[in-house]
Amino acid sequence: MLELARYDGRKRLPGAVAMTVGIAALTAMYVGLFPSITAAANLDEIIQAYPPALREAFDIRTMNTIEGFLATQLYAFAWVILLGLYFAYAAAGLVAADVERGRMDMTLSLPVSRSRVVLEKFASLGVPLVVANAAMPVVVFVATLAIGEEVAMERVLMAHLLSMPYLLACAGIGLLASVLVDRASVAQRVAAGAVFALFLVESVVANTDLEPLGALSPTRYYVPSEILVDGTYDFTGAAILLAGTAALVLASRAWFRRRDV
Repeated sequence: MLELARYDGRKRLPGAVAMTVGIAALTAMYVGLFPSITAAANLDEIIQAYPPALREAFDIRTMNTIEGFLATQLYAFAWVILLGLYFAYAAAGLVAADVERGRMDMTLSLPVSRSRVVLEKFASLGVPLVVANAAMPVVVFVATLAIGEEVAMERVLMAHLLSMPYLLACAGIGLLASVLVDRASVAQRVAAGAVFALFLVESVVANTDLEPLGALSPTRYYVPSEILVDGTYDFTGAAILLAGTAALVLASRAWFRRRDV
């Protein structure tokens, strides 16, 4: 059972570790800069000079606390945008890359169904999902402890727990692109472009008559500042993201079962 998921998961492990180390280094740098930056300026006064659209896009509330600083400098950018794009990009290559390089014919010659191929390849993304979300709370705790700051760890843990449905939804968009397009590079550009476009749509339509359109964007249902600054957890949003992920995966499976490879 799950031979394909285990095989693909093992191949993703080195990349997942490298990605996590990179984000950990970025986190340590941000946390290390926090004392000197807050000592030199009132960051909340600087925030007020930001364009309202920028504050709305990244839901910037405060940067004078370590939680607000991390929400703005790390999670709103690195986690929501960069990691969201990574999962969409990685998922877009799950099927399309094997089809393009002729490996899918060999896989389908084995006694495995097309449904199983799609589901297990998607499951292999659990490796980077778990590695990144398991390691980063430890990095945040150690880094803040090193500078003498106390961070609400229960909020950090919830920020990572609730990021998983968001990242899975981004991966679901990538998987759908992967079964619709034969060329991996095209599928990856389509998936990453779609995730970023949905982020822009959610940012642009906020507080306008078109605000309901933002409901299509995964970023509406995962807002790190609400978790880290306010301590509020949107479990309904997480459920919507999981339902959306399931719909995308099932649609991808249905399409791949019918298409010629």
